Amino acid sequence: MKQLFLGNAAVARGAYEAGVRVVSSYPGTPSTEITEEMVRYSEVDVEWAPNEKVAAEVAVGASLANGRAMSCMKHVGLNVMADPVFTASYLAPPGGLVFCVADDPGMHSSQNEQDSRHYAKAAKIMMLEPSDAEECRDFARDAFELSEKFHTPVFLRLSTRVSHSQGLVEPGEVQVHVPGPYVKNAQRVAVPVNSRKMHVEVEKRTKEEVCFAENCAYNRIENHGSRIGVITSGISYMYAREALGDQVNYLKLGIVYPLPEKLIRSFAAQCECVYVIEELDPFLEEHCRALGVDVRGKELFTPIGEYNADMISRVVLGRPLAEHVQPLETRLPARPPVMCAGCPHRGVFYVLAKLGLHVAGDIGCYTLGANAPLNSMDFNLCMGASIGTAFGMVKAQGREFGKKVVSVIGDSTFIHSGITGLIDIVYNQGNNTILILDNSTTGMTGHQDNPTTGRTIRGIPTRQVDLELLCKAVGVTRVKIVDPFDVELMEKTLREELEADEPSVIISQRPCALLKSVRYQGKFRVTEDCRKCRRCMKLGCPAITCRNGVVSIDPLQCVGCGLCEHVCPFGAMVREENT
Repeated sequence: MKQLFLGNAAVARGAYEAGVRVVSSYPGTPSTEITEEMVRYSEVDVEWAPNEKVAAEVAVGASLANGRAMSCMKHVGLNVMADPVFTASYLAPPGGLVFCVADDPGMHSSQNEQDSRHYAKAAKIMMLEPSDAEECRDFARDAFELSEKFHTPVFLRLSTRVSHSQGLVEPGEVQVHVPGPYVKNAQRVAVPVNSRKMHVEVEKRTKEEVCFAENCAYNRIENHGSRIGVITSGISYMYAREALGDQVNYLKLGIVYPLPEKLIRSFAAQCECVYVIEELDPFLEEHCRALGVDVRGKELFTPIGEYNADMISRVVLGRPLAEHVQPLETRLPARPPVMCAGCPHRGVFYVLAKLGLHVAGDIGCYTLGANAPLNSMDFNLCMGASIGTAFGMVKAQGREFGKKVVSVIGDSTFIHSGITGLIDIVYNQGNNTILILDNSTTGMTGHQDNPTTGRTIRGIPTRQVDLELLCKAVGVTRVKIVDPFDVELMEKTLREELEADEPSVIISQRPCALLKSVRYQGKFRVTEDCRKCRRCMKLGCPAITCRNGVVSIDPLQCVGCGLCEHVCPFGAMVREENT
């Protein structure tokens, strides 16, 4: 019986049906739910790794030991795991090995747009791209077979709309995949003398994959007798079908690397005009042009952001998708993202703004500290980069500048890739101050556990990384733990540590307000003692508003955290239970 599956859940189901044995990932939207859904299947060994590189290494190791393995990440996570992935392509792991990467056209939750198809070409790894939930299940299941058939890792490329849309899927039979005995093979030691031989095999393998792509079920022609042809893949195929229906012919590519040659030439020869419809980079288009096929692509379609059916209809058919639909007369008000009511990061950024410091930011909920009214983040780069970039600032401006610069980084992000930056500062005798914002979870991707929470992905208690001891172990002698809602102590501690002529770490420790374990008693209201100083408005709390000079607290949004009480100099913020 068919069931409604999220695209990511369908990927998990497909992997489970294929007999996957090990899944190791790091959370990253829009890929996170694949690994979360794997927890449903008790037979599978599932884990959150400290970062994507480690996750890939665990999956590769499982595959080398004949187990079927998978690792999932978002597009920028693929950058982190690129080192082991490129060499895994050479090692020809015997167990099915699948890397699921979810791109984010439109940057709904990412710092850049990135087309992961380039990684497939650069690493010479086969890449499948499903268009809907049913294909997510089918392609994920088949990817393991293809991996073992061609002795290669296989990429499964998703996008936000495929990952987070739902569709009907009929669950299939589950294979029981028992790993064969491990056989030692010294030829897999990636030293130059072996790697040269491996590279020859990789090139041979790629030619075999091209032949397979010419006649496989993943690449298909849909001939509707039209003079117009469309070459497409993934979610772009769904947009094109919605916009153009049966008015054009389609070459729907399920394998986007390596790409067929004869199939593309044959399809184009049947059409007078061929469009290549693909989000982000002209990956398919460039392949077509290299084959000498005349196509229309990015000169008509944008390389920026997401596509939609109306855009495609306007370009190909010269008319909007639905001419009778009138645009809205009034623009809807913007709703920029803000830190949640009760967010523990708010107190930190309130103090940073008050002191007028330069703040090197990182990836997480706290990136929202850049928004008004806090306005207290200068830039961010990538996971874990806040520590290294701040050190570079001090190197450029001099040690005195270090008294005006701080790094902010979350507990999960610090474990992910911030530790090495801290080691660099200690080793090279810097004087930077680092704020680790420990909210007891991996917040922005949906509250996943990490090595600092003391629980595995299945909620099983485990060893908990002690951030204070970890910082001291790498050579930091000045480590302070502060409640971010104690704004006076936070300001005092920051001033002291910024004056120190050695590295220092402040651990801002308070759990995320959205965790089920966090329960504040009573909500706040504003009393007649309010002097309209508007200091509370500088917090940027969504529960606090000021209309016509009158400050009020929305009881529907207030969680009772009490930060406003700490900030108000007149005691005008009062908890309801105390009045």
